[in-house]
Parts: sequence; C-alpha cells; structure tokens
Amino acid sequence: QVARGPQRGLVIRVLVAAMVLKTKLTEALGIKHPVIQGGMHYVGYAELAAAVSNAGGLGIITALTVAQPPKGKEALREEIRKCKKLTDKPFGVNITLLPVGVPPDYPGIIQVVVEEGVKIVETAGRNPEQVIKALKQHGIFVIHKCVAVRHAQTAARMGADFISMDGFDCGGHPGEEDVGNWVLLAQAAQELKVPFVASGGSAPG
Repeated sequence: QVARGPQRGLVIRVLVAAMVLKTKLTEALGIKHPVIQGGMHYVGYAELAAAVSNAGGLGIITALTVAQPPKGKEALREEIRKCKKLTDKPFGVNITLLPVGVPPDYPGIIQVVVEEGVKIVETAGRNPEQVIKALKQHGIFVIHKCVAVRHAQTAARMGADFISMDGFDCGGHPGEEDVGNWVLLAQAAQELKVPFVASGGSAPG
C-alpha cells in the first residue's frame, strides 16, 4: 500500500534515514554518506566540491586544475576560500603526482592546503611518500588512490589513512594493470589492513 498525503512525506523521510550508512569513512571524515567525489581535472572546482559536500558526500577540489599560472598556488587558496563560503561541510583537495616535464609547485600546493586548514587530501599518481609525509606532519587525513594492491600496501606503510582502489573500469587514469574493480576489490579485501573504498566503475544494474 502506497502512503498518500502527509504520511507519504513521513515514509520517504524514514526510508532515507534508513538508507544512511555509517562506515569507517563517514566516521573518520564526518560526512553523511560514504561517497567521495574524487579529483577530476578541469571539473574539480569549488562549486562541484561544495555541492557534493552539501549533499552529504566528500567534495574535492583538484589542485592541479586550479593552481595554474599566473596565480599558481594562490589560485588554489582562492578556490579553497570560495568552497568554504559555499559549504560548512568537510571537503578536501586532490594532489595528483604526474610524470610531467615541468613539475607543478607541489610544495606551494601543500603550503596552501596547510595554511587554509584543509583537513583531508586525496593523493594519486606516482610515489606519494614525500607528499604524505608533509601532510601527516600537520595531521591531515590522507586518502591515496591506487590501481594495485601492492601500491596500496606501500601507501599504507607511508602513512595513508585510507585507500581508494581504482579498477581498470573506472574513469581517469586507471593505470596499466588491466584489472577490473570486482577482481581488484576482492583482492584488496583479503590483503589490505587499511580501510579502502571502491573508486569508480560502479553503478546499479
């Protein structure tokens, strides 16, 4: 029987409340839903990050998209401050370590993240040891995105608090392993000691 009138609203609110998942991720980050937006080049601006955070997930600003010349790291500072005006919920910054000819200003990006009081950073790409070390010195929660369990184990030893397992069927840079999420996630569940989330490649039937 379908509820109608005022009862319908009550039923919907009860159903939504019942759907809220309490996980290690939601507890650690202070978010309502165990959903991470993830860093996305040319998309991860304050408006998107704030919208995701306001909806109960974790929105993320993509540092390498924002911290471009001529303003560089100061452009990231402006974006973080804009996000703070758009949401009072937790949000993070993505720092992707890319093999490029002219390296981004990673020390400057980390400096801005620390100075602006950002508490959550998602790292991805190449060896994150130096970045994780610098972030952990300031008590920042680090989520490292990996395409292989061995990389996740290494990141955990370096100090990553959480892992984002990135199967070949996700978007972005899925690495060279060619292993899909449903194989990779099962392996991660068996071998990882650190908590992890599924990164991309997931949808209802």
